Amino acid sequence: MPRILQTLLKHHWLRRTLMGLVGGFLLFLALDAIFPLPPPLPYSPLVLAADSSVLHAFLSRDDKWRLYTEQTEVTPTLRQALLFKEDRWFYYHPGVNPLAVGRAMFRNLTSGRRTSGASTLTMQVARLLEPKARTYGGKLREMARALQLEWHFSKDEILQLYLNLAPYGSNIEGLKSAAMLYFQKSPRLLSLAEVTTLAVVPNHPNRLRLGQNNPAVRAERDRWLRRFAEAGLFEKQTIADALREPLSVRRHEAPRLAPHLSRRLVAEFPGEPILRSTLRPVTQARAEALVRNAVQRLRLRGIHNAAVLVLNNQTRTVEAYVGSADFNDPTDGGQVDGITAVRSPGSALKPLLYATAYDRGLLTPQTILPDVPVSYHGYAPENFDRQFHGPVTAHFALANSLNVPAVRILKEVGTPVFIEQLKKAGFESVKKAGPKLGLSLILGGCGVTLEELTNLFSAFARGGKWAQARFSNPSPAVILSLRRIFRGGKQINRKPAAKGSSQVQVDSGLGTLFSPEAAYLVTRTLSQITRPDLPDHYEYTYRLPKIAWKTGTSFGKRDAWSIGYNARYTVGVWVGNFSGQGVPELSGAAIATPLLFDVFNAVDYNAPARGFGVPKGLAMRKVCAVSGLLPAEFCEHQILDYQLPGVSRTAVCEHLRPVFVNTAGTVSYCTRCRPDSGAMRLFYPNLAPDLLAWYDTKRVPYQKIPPHNPACTRLFDQAESGPVIVDPADGSEFFVNKTGTQQLALRCQTPNGVRTVFWYVNDRLLRRADPGETVFFRPPQGRVKISCTDDQGRSRDVWVVVRWQ
Repeated sequence: MPRILQTLLKHHWLRRTLMGLVGGFLLFLALDAIFPLPPPLPYSPLVLAADSSVLHAFLSRDDKWRLYTEQTEVTPTLRQALLFKEDRWFYYHPGVNPLAVGRAMFRNLTSGRRTSGASTLTMQVARLLEPKARTYGGKLREMARALQLEWHFSKDEILQLYLNLAPYGSNIEGLKSAAMLYFQKSPRLLSLAEVTTLAVVPNHPNRLRLGQNNPAVRAERDRWLRRFAEAGLFEKQTIADALREPLSVRRHEAPRLAPHLSRRLVAEFPGEPILRSTLRPVTQARAEALVRNAVQRLRLRGIHNAAVLVLNNQTRTVEAYVGSADFNDPTDGGQVDGITAVRSPGSALKPLLYATAYDRGLLTPQTILPDVPVSYHGYAPENFDRQFHGPVTAHFALANSLNVPAVRILKEVGTPVFIEQLKKAGFESVKKAGPKLGLSLILGGCGVTLEELTNLFSAFARGGKWAQARFSNPSPAVILSLRRIFRGGKQINRKPAAKGSSQVQVDSGLGTLFSPEAAYLVTRTLSQITRPDLPDHYEYTYRLPKIAWKTGTSFGKRDAWSIGYNARYTVGVWVGNFSGQGVPELSGAAIATPLLFDVFNAVDYNAPARGFGVPKGLAMRKVCAVSGLLPAEFCEHQILDYQLPGVSRTAVCEHLRPVFVNTAGTVSYCTRCRPDSGAMRLFYPNLAPDLLAWYDTKRVPYQKIPPHNPACTRLFDQAESGPVIVDPADGSEFFVNKTGTQQLALRCQTPNGVRTVFWYVNDRLLRRADPGETVFFRPPQGRVKISCTDDQGRSRDVWVVVRWQ
């Protein structure tokens, strides 16, 4: 081979030719680097539904309708018609057709005017990318750019660029834009007549304006259809049908479904012309209509907005995303996205708390919780109805969304533990405010979004498995193609989406938030129909879907929540005002839940009723009906309860305590003073001090332990259960008007058997009182010691600071 090359190079003309070719190629590369292709024109973002139908289209940054046509949308009919008309030798020339150039020059020179053009399809793309005056100099630049385009892109990519940039008058560019705005269909669905129509318009976009000059467009279309027939390009019958097809198009509005999600996707994927969402058009349209109708009915009550999110539990994809009742209503904040707006959740987080408590063995469904007044360093939670119910089961407390038992559970679980659970469940506001949160967070004292809540409840439907919902399904192959076509062939690395964003996470695994057993126990409670948050007239109607659901109402009646789920779907509903204005009638049960039921009936109507099976890790056991603990010898009334073997507590019931009394039952004895004969052993209620105080306040009858033997000389140990000072809390600080009449309230709780307590202020007797009685006094200034002693000698102290002002 080297000898042959040496022999050839001896011929001077061959050597010069070869050097010329190499030099020309190097010059081309240098000019290509010095004069790069013009930057790509911005494209109109297009948001597609799961079935590839168009949900929402946006103008490009330069206010054009310039939609990206995918190569899969270039049908054989479209390709044949367009290339026959514009460039029959497209796949055979290097961007410039020498024969066409020679023919055009000859005709123009012999006629003395421009009668014929030599533009190839590639040269037309060059002109569309970089418009220049139609002069001979401009034509030479087009040729140079055409060669450059052919160097950088394949033939199919150049054809694709032409279809994306072809002008159709006004601000419409690209065949796909014209197909959507005039024919309301995808390019792949265009008929031969429609393809030909869109092929002829770009040559004279102002004269052949669709919708304004349809007769002229049809005449030009039919002329080319006849030329197709003469060339035998398509079957005769196909062309005959195309010639008979009428042309009565007009310009339509671009699709405007799912505006909130569409804007969210465009913001999270900047520069991507095609965004494939997971929404289902029918589900989305139904949800939008239901939200719009519901808010229309609620406006007279002062409620102006709502949001709905529909999540498929099996695929973790969002099928409906309604951010507000009317996106185009600026008066009521229609452009605010209610899916991502941070609001107070009210009671909506309680199911997660109960699931956490079940998994930590702190509760079973029949565990008894006291629903009575309680104070935690001055924080005294109340129930929604401002009533207390005494001892209730955990199942009843969750089903009735009682606040006081929930705060007690949170206190036992631990606020830091529960905050970690919320962080694992993706609650971003909780992550930021974690150290500042206290016991009130279970009653709405934190910020959440509808997206976060819906994701959380979907975990209950998936047996405790949590994963971020998916909003989009970008195709990796399409994205790679877009990077090349739209960025001049340069490889661009996309920024990773922020955590919790809409970006598809195909390989993201499911995280375990709680056990399947805890999920089942909570679901069993939330599926109960006989509960106060069931809307009126729903219990016995066909409109009640078979779901588990939980409501929530924020403080001040500003937010109403209702989130429900079954095996297939989780639906989240928020109702309220984006302004934050409260409405007295607003509640999750009365306002949000009817909309939840309507959405469920619309998206899952007539679906097979698939319940949640009992997990294998659950077992049944007998417990005392009074305490919910394992029965003791005195527990006569026993019931069955679920348990997590090896996890649930195995404490034995102590709801009764044995006491020795005299035969008349008027005096009780301790071990020191009990006589050798004449005493009998009876069982009395062993009630907690706070429950006893509530019984006394409400005058609930219970069997009281007789007074202790007055002749007993025993001094009781201070460590034994004595009085508990409820108010004021130890370490409290009070500001008192120096000249006013303000007083402090003293309140205590005592065990069964205590008949009298004695209050002391700075070691001086204030007064004698009954155990449940509230005592008032005018405090002195400074550090004050407050003591309470019961009639058995047991005492408790607290210190407070009083400042006069």
